[in-house]
Amino acid sequence: MFMKWIIIIMAVLNFGYMAFDGGRALATGDYIRPKSGQYAGQLGPWSKAMQAVGINPEGTGMKIIFVVWGLAGLYITYAFYQGKQWGWKGMLIFNIASLWYAMMGTMSSVIQIALLVISKMLR
Repeated sequence: MFMKWIIIIMAVLNFGYMAFDGGRALATGDYIRPKSGQYAGQLGPWSKAMQAVGINPEGTGMKIIFVVWGLAGLYITYAFYQGKQWGWKGMLIFNIASLWYAMMGTMSSVIQIALLVISKMLR
């Protein structure tokens, strides 16, 4: 049960942030970016992955993807929380599909994937 709550908290933070950041970017025109330091004013490494596949990371389409992806992740997390039959598999697949969201999102997804697999093995 403890692992389940860690997975849920990490998923809510990860997917909730994506939905928030995408929604904010749609409303204000820009994502949240670091204001100082080495990466000041830059988007995360995910933006390079999107550019590599031909998606403009600063375009409206990507902002919508962020909102939809985040909301879908929250929906799947809720199904996992409720113990829906498809919830565990949905979380696993969605976290694998979220590995592109480098850096923090990738780390969160890797940890969630590991915990999901471990929790399944302990059953």
